[in-house]
Amino acid sequence: MSNWLQRTKAFLGSGHPGTLFTALLYFDFCFAVWVLNGAMAPYIASEFGLSPAEKGFMVSVPVIAGALMRFPLGLLSQYIGRKRAAQVEMALICVGLAFGYLFVETMTGVIAMGVILGIAGASFGVALSLGSGWYPPKYKGLAMGIAGAGNSGAVLAVLFAPPLAALYGWRAVYGLAILPIVLAMVLLQIFAKEPPDREHKPLKDYLKILVDRDAWIFNLMYMLTFGGYIGLTSFLPTLFHDQYAIPKESVGQYSAVIIVMASILRVIGGWIADRIGGLRLLYLLGFVIIGATAAAAMLPANPWVMVVILVVCFSAMGAGNGAVFQLVPLRFKSTTAVAGSLVGEIGALAGGLLPNAMGLGKQHYDSFGPGFLSGTLLAVVVLVALALVTRQWTSTWVGRGGRARDDEHDAPPKLASTGRLS
Repeated sequence: MSNWLQRTKAFLGSGHPGTLFTALLYFDFCFAVWVLNGAMAPYIASEFGLSPAEKGFMVSVPVIAGALMRFPLGLLSQYIGRKRAAQVEMALICVGLAFGYLFVETMTGVIAMGVILGIAGASFGVALSLGSGWYPPKYKGLAMGIAGAGNSGAVLAVLFAPPLAALYGWRAVYGLAILPIVLAMVLLQIFAKEPPDREHKPLKDYLKILVDRDAWIFNLMYMLTFGGYIGLTSFLPTLFHDQYAIPKESVGQYSAVIIVMASILRVIGGWIADRIGGLRLLYLLGFVIIGATAAAAMLPANPWVMVVILVVCFSAMGAGNGAVFQLVPLRFKSTTAVAGSLVGEIGALAGGLLPNAMGLGKQHYDSFGPGFLSGTLLAVVVLVALALVTRQWTSTWVGRGGRARDDEHDAPPKLASTGRLS
């Protein structure tokens, strides 16, 4: 226990805990807002009589909108600072929530609100870069994992929003959601401090990442780990309501434990990746996801069996998120906010496609199975991509298995004075 306390003290002392934990809170509350349409889907679908495909589309709108806003917000944060960018974002989220509470009366209004609330999903790259910016390379995975555990905000949405909607109506939930966002704004302003790792470059230099091969490999990995997570998180209330006839106000009880495991494993995944390497961990998790998604595609009759399968699946995805973002700041040291936002954007776009795949599969084949199998296929593609790049990555910018280079053993070969490799 004393060793654990010493390691914890060493970790916290190496950075700025106030910034790390307010970044976590900022991401947590923003994430709750981002998936709020998914949590409200059974109520909204009942009021407007939506088909399965229309449900999938409605749930996907905030996810896709948020994904498209991640890279621009990451660029903005490089110029005005991550702390300021976070405050601007949360102010706009409050406007979107107020619009949902006061003015949404039609399905068109729901879609418009979903676009505005997509801003909440853009918090990802800013929150992770802000939270981890004060920490040295050997602790990046853990710091990123802690900040990234804000995806546990989905638990707040699926657990508390449906019962509140049953009591006060689903529109009132959007008004109540303004309160935690304002709290996050106040705490971030008081306790967070802009990290020193931001570089000022011309816009064209930041945009070079759009054609960087390594960035797109990370994008592919994150499509699986985070895209799968956010897509399924948004669709869980609909899955349990439509497939297992769980009452609307109770779907959160089935969904919460699944989402919590992903959030916990994101922190643990970052911690493990710091020690054994993100690449090594991603290989293992890829096989776990293949098995879990294939099992989920069989749609077991008992909802608690499905919960167990999805706990395994979400745990692997959560740990995979931590592993990916142990690697990103090692590869893109001075532009982590931009790189993280791009990776988060493409990953979240995949998450926006998943609810549509689930809805279309149900409408045309009377099964949610095709949606799960799309995740199985993507996991296979990711494992192939990892096999193709591992040798080159570990001989250039990262150590064995994907660990940070912090000793001579992991350093790349150097040219001796004779010009030969030493």
